[in-house]
Amino acid sequence: MLDEISLLDLRGYAALESRFGPGPHIVWGPNATGKTTLLEAMVLLAWGRSHRTTADGELIRWGADLARVEGRVGDDAIEVAVVRSGVAAGAATGSGGRKRIRVNGVGRRASGLAGLLRIVLFAPEEMLLIAGSPSLRRAVIDQLAGAGSPAYVDALATYGRTLQQRNSLLRAIREEGASRAELRFWDGAFLDAGSAIVTERRRLLGVLADPLAAAHAEIAPEEAAAGRLTIRYETNAPPFPGETARDSLARRLVETAEKEVWNGTTLIGPHRDDLVFELGGRDLASFASRGQQRTAILALKLAELDHVTAIDGRPPLLLLDDVFSELDPARRSHLVRRIAALPQAFVTTTTRDDLDPELLSIATPWEVRLGDRGAELVAADVGAGA
Repeated sequence: MLDEISLLDLRGYAALESRFGPGPHIVWGPNATGKTTLLEAMVLLAWGRSHRTTADGELIRWGADLARVEGRVGDDAIEVAVVRSGVAAGAATGSGGRKRIRVNGVGRRASGLAGLLRIVLFAPEEMLLIAGSPSLRRAVIDQLAGAGSPAYVDALATYGRTLQQRNSLLRAIREEGASRAELRFWDGAFLDAGSAIVTERRRLLGVLADPLAAAHAEIAPEEAAAGRLTIRYETNAPPFPGETARDSLARRLVETAEKEVWNGTTLIGPHRDDLVFELGGRDLASFASRGQQRTAILALKLAELDHVTAIDGRPPLLLLDDVFSELDPARRSHLVRRIAALPQAFVTTTTRDDLDPELLSIATPWEVRLGDRGAELVAADVGAGA
């Protein structure tokens, strides 16, 4: 549970210090006042990175040189700071800013935050999860896999660095006639990290299969009557019988070698794989209504809650960023029941009219508004803004 949070020069917040108790918290206010930034700060404490941008410098308030988020989770004090590039030394470099992560005053990598503050995030952009870009679906499965395995986070980082080196070499071979010998050196690390990622993604989808189908059947029995909701892993390196994930990736590297040089980029690997949501064996992206897709996404989030809880028996912090308006009353009521059973949850909204009265009756209300020095979070009266 997140006991307290402190912000300094994070996007629209000049300064903020707040303490939070257990149960659901409702945070409301007009658009662009700072509701999403508050949840983003919590994501930073949990993941060591933002879910909204890969450019760390964007987190820093205009005119400031440093942004900092501090939070207390039980006995642990977590700090994530971003220094604008060229201002001061930092531990890790992001685009436009250098990031420093500390736990109880000791420097950590992002992977070192695993298990301290577990979260499940439901954001508006995830309403495009089924029909949107494959990168959205890969990001969801990668974050969930990393929540239970620091080794997976390390494999992703290794794969990203190796992929960057491989692509640089492929362009050099194409444009400058460079030797392919160094490419073979990087292929080993590429195969090791890539096969670890594919194997864990497949394993995790297997673990989620029953909770996903059960959640879908519970919240949409009429849709579940058409078949079981599943997620199929679609890879560009499908294994032959008896092949391991590493074997199939190695084979495909050989098969695509000339084409990769021609294109100057790596054409196979987990960075190009996808997840396909299916209902009764049919691709939801191609036939399902927007409502059916939303229901499937909600079922996935509920399955995530169950999975993260099972990791160590501690239910995660649930963050819902303005998604109630996207759900019909029946889905909202189901989500409220799950929220009420959690130790802590934060729900943002522009209007409390979108929220279930039962949730409003048990939640701690907060209002985000713009003051003289930027965004402010203030405890609100239960009847205010209704």
